[in-house]
Amino acid sequence: MPKIDLYRNVHMGQRARLFTLATELGAADITHSGAAAEQAERCLAMTQELREHADHEDTFIHQLLRERAPEAADALDAEHIRLDAAFTTLDEQARSLPGTPADALPEAQHALYLALNEVISAYLAHLHLEETVAMPALWQYAGDTELDAVLAAFRGSRTPEEALTDLRRMLPALPPAVRAAIARGVVEAVPGQEAGLLAAATTTLSLGQRQRLYEDLGVPEAWALQVQP
Repeated sequence: MPKIDLYRNVHMGQRARLFTLATELGAADITHSGAAAEQAERCLAMTQELREHADHEDTFIHQLLRERAPEAADALDAEHIRLDAAFTTLDEQARSLPGTPADALPEAQHALYLALNEVISAYLAHLHLEETVAMPALWQYAGDTELDAVLAAFRGSRTPEEALTDLRRMLPALPPAVRAAIARGVVEAVPGQEAGLLAAATTTLSLGQRQRLYEDLGVPEAWALQVQP
């Protein structure tokens, strides 16, 4: 039976969306009306999401880590200093972009792109530390019952809308078998609402990913599209 991993799936979703944001920001035609504001808002939304994610980890995971493996918890706390500085710089660059004069937009766009990539650089190091230091420490010093309780507490704190957003962010970045296992568990938890929930949760998947998911679940795609939430 696979080990309970509190970080893996959500981190895969974060990496995918950070890389996509960086690629699309770098290639964006910033001269179009509203484009600067759109790119700025995307960056601000990302830093807000990452801050909220850190708060969730601190509330539901890292208290246990501090109790069982304080040195690993201290290492994560040190990482937050670099992350906070990178987030602040990115936010400042993003907020200034929409008001930038047209002739200065190309350089401002690139400055925002560099700030975003600094966030990505710092964040990747943070994820690596959580996955290779914090999670192994929890495997060593906490049992499956405690790790299950962490997951249950987090899931219980999410509204249905927030849980749906979590799925949409995560599912496209996961391999088919993992995606199917998560989707199966979600739809089985709400008898009578399976069709609408599956349709809503898979809106961020590509056509090929959706088709593979329905095949793995053993249901026709039409079934998943019968009811919209």
